[in-house]
Amino acid sequence: MLINGHWQSKWDPVQQKDEEGRFIRQNSVFTERLTAGTIYEAKRLTLYVAYICPWASRTLIARSLLGLEEFIETKIVDPVMTDYGWKFGDFPGSTASGIEGVEYMHHLYTKADQGYTGRATVPVLWDTQEERIINNESSEILKIFNTDLRSLHHSSIDLSPSFLKTEINAFNEKIYHKLNNGVYRAGFASSQQAYEEAVVDVFATLDWLESHFHCHQFAVSEQLTESDIRLFVTLIRFDVAYHGLFKTNIKPITSYSAISDYLERLLQIDAFSKNTRVDHIKSGYYSVQALNPLGIVPVGPFLPWFKYLQEVG
Repeated sequence: MLINGHWQSKWDPVQQKDEEGRFIRQNSVFTERLTAGTIYEAKRLTLYVAYICPWASRTLIARSLLGLEEFIETKIVDPVMTDYGWKFGDFPGSTASGIEGVEYMHHLYTKADQGYTGRATVPVLWDTQEERIINNESSEILKIFNTDLRSLHHSSIDLSPSFLKTEINAFNEKIYHKLNNGVYRAGFASSQQAYEEAVVDVFATLDWLESHFHCHQFAVSEQLTESDIRLFVTLIRFDVAYHGLFKTNIKPITSYSAISDYLERLLQIDAFSKNTRVDHIKSGYYSVQALNPLGIVPVGPFLPWFKYLQEVG
């Protein structure tokens, strides 16, 4: 945690909680959009991410889908969280920060704002020319990539077409609190009541999704949209991390046949499979000492969709 630009305490997974022990997620601070149609030369923008993080993985998948890889460089932090937050290091698949003196993500935040107070999160979209954070909210970065940078990538893919925006927004709203954030509400709950409320939400949503995918190929309509990215990043981490570590263990995803088929459909798309690193996901989540004090990383599970992944840990 940074206070007035200075690191004050060890990293804590519980950002905030209410009186009943319910986990409360911090809002993002940097939410600037780019002027639509503005041309950004190649490599001016850098995306700072963690493969472990579902929110950051949203942006990686969109970057690949939209053909932005040649224009936007990525820097990858280590999956194992330290007392000083995200660190750049030498875990396989991680990178250096690319900026002298930036060893931790919080160094990047104070480089952008010397008096910054808050958590140093990923993803971060960084302007290398002006040395500042443009945006650190994954849902906004998706919009930047899809819309604001369309004049750069000219992709035939539109992750949020105007005629589907109402449906996309409704789907995103339906899954965010109860599933995307629901698994964290369960894992970081500090009371039995808060935990059980979250678990009920998670599995009610999974039951609804199972029925949905018996009839539909994708999240919204019959085409790939940003809703698929938002849903995928949670589903792919479920059996690997959330089921065990976060105690969302009523059923694994493998017991949902339609959801499992949906995951396999998405993993056959290169942008989804190559941006999924199970080694990072397992090492990262199981390094959370508040939930796993000894840091032991489970050997399994071995899931049917691992065959689509380049690195499975």
